[in-house]
Amino acid sequence: MNVVKTAPARPVHGWLALLARLILAGVWIAAGLSKITDLNESVRAVRAYRLLPEPAAQVVGAGLPMVELLLGLLLLVGAVVRASAVISAVLMLGFVIGIASAWARGLRIDCGCFGSGGELAAGESPNYGWDLVRDGALFVLALALARWPSGYLAVDGLLAGGRKEERP
Repeated sequence: MNVVKTAPARPVHGWLALLARLILAGVWIAAGLSKITDLNESVRAVRAYRLLPEPAAQVVGAGLPMVELLLGLLLLVGAVVRASAVISAVLMLGFVIGIASAWARGLRIDCGCFGSGGELAAGESPNYGWDLVRDGALFVLALALARWPSGYLAVDGLLAGGRKEERP
């Protein structure tokens, strides 16, 4: 009798968690890098939403690029994935609310998601629909990663004694 041994099947969710981590990490790193070199522009983008008092807009505008970079790096290496995903989801929800609010109030601004931001010049149109779809999809992705954070190639797996993934 010939018995063929096969390797155990790898659960798909481990690869999906890795993909979700890498997508979110890429978005956070790109967003943070695009703003970190000009914090005044980042503050201007936050100020354009007209949702926060001036001192809060300055703190958020100056701090957001650093938070984005930190989240991106944590997700890239797979460290504290659940917490990073929850914070990502909260930030994405805040962005969705901010963009929807700007649209509803008739503001004509660039979201400032990847640099620039602020009031649009005459003749320029905002891309609120696309911005909401993108940030909404990233919000859902972050929620899914918060629910199923364990994936392949993550520092969290090494710190948990080599456990690469968690069973649902």
